[in-house]
Amino acid sequence: MHELTPAGIAPPFARYAHGVIVPDGYRLILTSGQLGLAADGSVPEDVGAQARICFANIDAILGTGGAGRGDVVRINAFVTDRAFMPDYMAERDAWLADVGRLPASTLVIVSGFTRPEFKVEIEVTAAVPPR
Repeated sequence: MHELTPAGIAPPFARYAHGVIVPDGYRLILTSGQLGLAADGSVPEDVGAQARICFANIDAILGTGGAGRGDVVRINAFVTDRAFMPDYMAERDAWLADVGRLPASTLVIVSGFTRPEFKVEIEVTAAVPPR
């Protein structure tokens, strides 16, 4: 896999790629949107803490499918307030800190989720090389 960074367009705003090519034969893993719901059923107030739970859940899902952060080709994230963007982006960047090839990424502001205490939801697509 490799990043697509076309000449003549503005660079990405943050730590992500404009596009990613997935070679033939790779196996895809698509996660459902993960919310900041801890295993004990609690939901932290802080958006950064919620994002950390989302990414920890994603790590667990990817691991179950034989993948890791470096296999992620796309992140879709949703926050309920523009003010939550910096905290989400800091958690995303920390989650990607040791990843060499960056995924494509989209961040959308939405009006809400199934429960009002949820502030962020994150889903990913990963591409795992053939065995």
